[in-house]
Amino acid sequence: MRRLAVFLATALLSTSLWAMHCPADMAKIDALLKTNPPSDAAVLAQVQQLRSEGEDLHKAGDHSGSVKALGEALQLLDASE
Repeated sequence: MRRLAVFLATALLSTSLWAMHCPADMAKIDALLKTNPPSDAAVLAQVQQLRSEGEDLHKAGDHSGSVKALGEALQLLDASE
C-alpha cells in the first residue's frame, strides 16, 4: 500500500512539473523565432507547426506530448543556427 501511495504521489508531481515546462518551452521558441528565425522557410513552417501542436497538447492536458513536440521544435531551431 505504501508503494502505491509513493507511486501515485510521484506520478502527480511529475505531471505538474511537465505542465510547468510547456510554457517555458513555448516562450523560448517564441523568443528564438523573433530574434533568430530559421532562414529555410520549410524549417520555419515546421517549427511553427510543432509549436502550435505543443500549445494545443498542453491546453488539452497532454503535457508529455506537448514537451515532445516543443522539444522537436527547439531541436530544429538549434540545428538551423
